Amino acid sequence: MSTLNPSTMGTTASNHDAAQGHANDGGHTHAHHPMQAHHFESMGQQFDSAKLGMWLFLATEVLFFGGLFVAYAVLRARFPEVFKYASLYLDTQMGGINTCVLILSSLTMAMAVYFAQTSKKGPMLACLWLTLAGAFGFMIIKYFEYTHKIHEHLVWGPTFYVPPHDRAGEELTVELGAHAPGEPQPSMPAVTATGEPSQTPVKAFQLAVAGPASEASAIAPAATGPSNVSFAVAEPSTVAHGDEIAADEPEMHLADAQMPPNTHLFFAIYYAMTGLHGIHVVIGIFVISWLIWRGMKGHFNASYYTPVDLVGLYWHIVDLVWIFLFPLFYLID
Repeated sequence: MSTLNPSTMGTTASNHDAAQGHANDGGHTHAHHPMQAHHFESMGQQFDSAKLGMWLFLATEVLFFGGLFVAYAVLRARFPEVFKYASLYLDTQMGGINTCVLILSSLTMAMAVYFAQTSKKGPMLACLWLTLAGAFGFMIIKYFEYTHKIHEHLVWGPTFYVPPHDRAGEELTVELGAHAPGEPQPSMPAVTATGEPSQTPVKAFQLAVAGPASEASAIAPAATGPSNVSFAVAEPSTVAHGDEIAADEPEMHLADAQMPPNTHLFFAIYYAMTGLHGIHVVIGIFVISWLIWRGMKGHFNASYYTPVDLVGLYWHIVDLVWIFLFPLFYLID
């Protein structure tokens, strides 16, 4: 019968306790990582939980934008002539440049994740800076697009129909109604400076003029205007993609006799969708800047790169949304 040696009992117990205290994930021992939160058993579990949370968040973002895409589909199905006409006022060249900028920034973001996973601090920071530059470039181009359209009253709501004025401040108007020979001209309410119809009927729908329209594209008009009043239009429109409007001819879109009613609805959904996307780009600018700040402190390496990976997922979704927005608004034919 074996006997216990009292001199070795304490050593054996202490060794067992030490093994139990450091064993983890099938008996393998490791030190506690400084970036590991206390409620996670391992860095792997922490990474998987964070990534699952990001995917759930991105799913809600897809649902959010999905509602706007449904609104777009309903409006375009109901007013196809409006979307075909109004898209001619969007600058396809600027939209195409912005698309390339975002695709390249998505590539640099993916490279930043790779360099973080391989503990290459310098290349990772360089890629993050390039991604940040792409985000700023996108917003700068969008700023010029927005300011030009707002200056020309290419906006949502009644302000779209505000008449322009000449250099002397006089309101300019033009009769846009056309009728078949021998038929009476339909009566319509005049549009005031606020875009609201007046109570006095006139012989034609009056909109502001700033000069002749330019190069041609005939589009069938909608049945009704802002006041649900039907009217016919005159000669085909002459606006082409990317055409510049002269600086001394503001609000030229109101001079276009082929402009279908309810054109402001296109710009309503345009600003809603591209504006919301722009807000997400601004958020991306802040989080990428935060990654750069932490990366310069040496927080990211092969053992901890979770924030870089999660921000990369977010940025790819932002880019993907724009890839859908660009053809839906700029490439309508």
